[in-house]
Amino acid sequence: MARMEKIRIGMVGGGEGAFIGAVHRHAAALDGQYELVCGAFSRDAGNNQRTGDSLSLDAARVYASWETLLEKELKLPEQERMEVLVIVTPNHLHVPISIAAMEAGFHVFCEKPAALNLAEAKSLKSHLDNNNVLYGLAHTYIGYPMVWQARQMVLNGQLGNVRKVYVEYPQGWLTASEETSNKQASWRTDPSQSGGSGCMGDIGTHAFGLLEFILSQKVTHLCADLNTVVEGRRLDDDGAALIRTEKGASGVLIASQVCAGEENALKIRVYGDKGGLEWQQMEPNSVIYRPLGEPYRVYRAGGGQPGLYDEAAARCRTPGGHPEGYLEAMANLYTAFAKAVRAKQTGTAEGVPGLTSGIRGMAFIDAMLSSSKSETKWQAIPDTE
Repeated sequence: MARMEKIRIGMVGGGEGAFIGAVHRHAAALDGQYELVCGAFSRDAGNNQRTGDSLSLDAARVYASWETLLEKELKLPEQERMEVLVIVTPNHLHVPISIAAMEAGFHVFCEKPAALNLAEAKSLKSHLDNNNVLYGLAHTYIGYPMVWQARQMVLNGQLGNVRKVYVEYPQGWLTASEETSNKQASWRTDPSQSGGSGCMGDIGTHAFGLLEFILSQKVTHLCADLNTVVEGRRLDDDGAALIRTEKGASGVLIASQVCAGEENALKIRVYGDKGGLEWQQMEPNSVIYRPLGEPYRVYRAGGGQPGLYDEAAARCRTPGGHPEGYLEAMANLYTAFAKAVRAKQTGTAEGVPGLTSGIRGMAFIDAMLSSSKSETKWQAIPDTE
């Protein structure tokens, strides 16, 4: 059997001091599918070079800009150049880099959200359709095994007809003004780099994406209230919405970055006419199942654990009682993406959020902004397919 070569990846952004770049590198390395071969990690030359040195990269493949990276990599022999570009920059660069990479024939794995706004996200579609490449979006929480367990429970009728859903994502890291001392806070609260929404663009899209994924149905209407709690902040840092889905369920979505003391407390509860379920990101190995008229039970992640659907079991690496978490969830996305690359698939990789998810996320943000500003309140989320 021939030795399988690792998939060669490059990275834009993620330099020294950037949290998410390191997360992507660790996740991509976890299952041994990828090799980082190049990068343009920072506009600061010193940071860029130090990052490349720390990752043992060839200095000639640590580029000063993303434009130079694409230009130089294309000139290398096909068996040496990168195959996948990972984009972990502020939001305003996601689309221009994605378009340039796709037009150059490289697969793209991009941090969320996909774009600054809905129109920009939709502009990616023609470039994806016209090039034989894949596009993946890092909605990390979709990689958790027990999120897939929850989805299959809904699909297979364990809850019956879904009536109610509650999803919340409280954080506390922007409780005080952090813009002048924290680089992440600075760009995430800057409309020119982050887009029209702060909190909803950053974490509200995670809650929205998780809800639609587990329910396997779309949110069609919402009634939103966005707030900017910290004085002087230019984008929302708190918000909530009443929602309605295409199959008649109703619910509430909450996202806030000013909940003092909270960490990353993403949580979803779904209720049907036969039972309910609950999953929490900070206790990711468990799904609580509450069947009507019976004692509740807990499904647990892990190899060989009873009651797991194949889709969940396939994403577990260790026996029960050995916790897997955030890095493993993102690694599941990377490994599914690698499988699609090796199969020479194009468009969307099975098991990985793609451009459709990215466009849905931007439609959600647009509807949240419109509803919050309107006296009419209830806003339709347009069908983006």
